[in-house]
Amino acid sequence: MVLFIDEHRTQYGVEPICRQLPIAPSTYYHHKARQADPQKIPARHLRDQFLKPQIHRVWKENFDVYGARKVWLQLNREGIPVARCTVERLMREMGLRGVVRGKKKITTISDPKQDRAPDLVKRKFEATRPNQLWVADFTYVATWSGFVYVAFVIDVYARSIVGWRVSSSMKTALVLDALEQALWARKNRRELIHHSDRGSQYLSIHYTERLAEANISASVGTTGDSYDNALAETIIGLYKTEIIHHRGPWKGREAVEYATLEWVDWFNNRRLLEPIGNIPPAEKEKEYYRLEESDEAA
Repeated sequence: MVLFIDEHRTQYGVEPICRQLPIAPSTYYHHKARQADPQKIPARHLRDQFLKPQIHRVWKENFDVYGARKVWLQLNREGIPVARCTVERLMREMGLRGVVRGKKKITTISDPKQDRAPDLVKRKFEATRPNQLWVADFTYVATWSGFVYVAFVIDVYARSIVGWRVSSSMKTALVLDALEQALWARKNRRELIHHSDRGSQYLSIHYTERLAEANISASVGTTGDSYDNALAETIIGLYKTEIIHHRGPWKGREAVEYATLEWVDWFNNRRLLEPIGNIPPAEKEKEYYRLEESDEAA
């Protein structure tokens, strides 16, 4: 608006233009005085001009999914002190917002006659160390070439994703491949419990035998509702919200697989998680092993 007045003031004059626009002449002259003398610019305005690029950077670096709270936490982690209300105000001005989670659709297909392991977790998704409790589940993604399925294995202690796989089929091989990746990534295991829902893939002979070979205790939810595997469903809900719904539509399996790879790396190493103290999962696990080494040394 000021630029428009500058371009036409010679022909029409400032006051006549301001009468036609929603701006007072005093506001225009005040703005021009600031341009002529930067020392007259308020400190808050200067601070906002510094913070806006930082806020936009954090938002972009985190898949455009962070809301004001997460942006505020990350800025303070980086040594940029700022109030949460300031971040909220500036994000509104910049038109930036976080993603909002939607509803989860059911993919579990269970057979009530199929043998299953006991429920060793009973909805208490708690762990005092890494590789104490894993939870597993999978979801689907609609693409232009048909549905693809994505399986995850999650370590409860820090919510780390230790195994994942994308497939065009929801057969046992999908969840078994995700488990194999987790077993390869986490070789230092002891007294580990693996918990899943009552999906037929997790109750299959191949899957249960592989758990037994790896000396892992199998646990399966008993009531058959979402709370039986709530933590896995929470992580999958984040995945669907932050990547699948946020970046779609998807052309095919390869696109989903590459995006999932990017998201898992970000989630494990950089995403701030409130349940573990607003730090990334990798940082939580590093802190555990650091304290363990200190105790052993003592």
